[in-house]
Amino acid sequence: MNQASGEPAAGPGPELVVGLDAGGTRTRAVLATAADGRLLGEGAAGPGNALTVPLPQLTEHLAEAVAGAVPEGARGRVVAVGGGFAGATGVDEGDPGRLNALTALTAALRRLGIGADSIAISSDIEAAFASAPGAPADGLALVAGTGAVAMRITDRRCTATVDGDGWLLGDDGSGFWIGREAVRAALRMADGRGGATVLAEAVGRALGLPTECLPGVGSGGLEADSSRAGSGAGEPSYGFLVGSGWSRVGREAYRMHLLPVVMAQSPPRLARLAPLVAEAAREKDPVALRILDEAVDQLTHTLRALEPQPGEPVVATGGLLGPDGPLTAPLTARLQALGLTLDWVADGCAGAVALARLLV
Repeated sequence: MNQASGEPAAGPGPELVVGLDAGGTRTRAVLATAADGRLLGEGAAGPGNALTVPLPQLTEHLAEAVAGAVPEGARGRVVAVGGGFAGATGVDEGDPGRLNALTALTAALRRLGIGADSIAISSDIEAAFASAPGAPADGLALVAGTGAVAMRITDRRCTATVDGDGWLLGDDGSGFWIGREAVRAALRMADGRGGATVLAEAVGRALGLPTECLPGVGSGGLEADSSRAGSGAGEPSYGFLVGSGWSRVGREAYRMHLLPVVMAQSPPRLARLAPLVAEAAREKDPVALRILDEAVDQLTHTLRALEPQPGEPVVATGGLLGPDGPLTAPLTARLQALGLTLDWVADGCAGAVALARLLV
């Protein structure tokens, strides 16, 4: 439990609202005053995706997060709750994710003795958009984290969506996309179709390949060396040899170790390789620079599909576009050329509070 310094006292007092950001990895709840949105407390719990988390578990996580944010003595003063849920939408009242979110949240509030008069369910992206300064009602929202999606928001609801089609069909420019491109670049270096890149060694190390199978970036590469043979006669060793090239035998060994490791994991986990591309780009690796440039192209193309008008707000969330995100500066520059300004928000809690306050 994480209580803010302005924790409300038990008993009579001002009306309160709760905002929830329920995402794929965690659920965060905040308590605020209904009058001015001043933050009073917060709590967190496990994942809150309304489509993938079973209802009993979703209810448990929501109850835990709200209990951490709202002291027991103040629960009678909560008059409205706003929840932004991954897997839900605020547009279609019959949407399965929305129904799951409403069912679980209603049960969680009842368990805690919170009889809020009004509950607002929205998608996590709609809530994130409302988290921007001034809680805008209309504009564009962009998410660039593990996945990537853009939405047009009209009167606080999503009216058009571009991408967000998942790792198999889309998420262009996302962390997954960048990580996959890093592996592709490493494989192409190994089979001879691509240029040299430090990503080959970085990807191999990150995925736990044996050291003897890694290209010796900076030491000249790998070369079969019969003088350093293993236990079998004529068995090559793939050690680092200064000034040598990366032999075909060494490259094949790298590929044969890398492919099974990649295929054995869930594809979205490739997103964890995105920081390696950012690091290589800072070192001016040309392949890494190209990957990031193409990612920015993809996200720009995604936004342009929504036919943005100059001056429209663009609210972004996700690690790739945060204050230290590798795509923030170049995407900001691209959008400025279109007359657009990028505003980044950490999550949808502030927006969920803003949406709850509209119900009071």
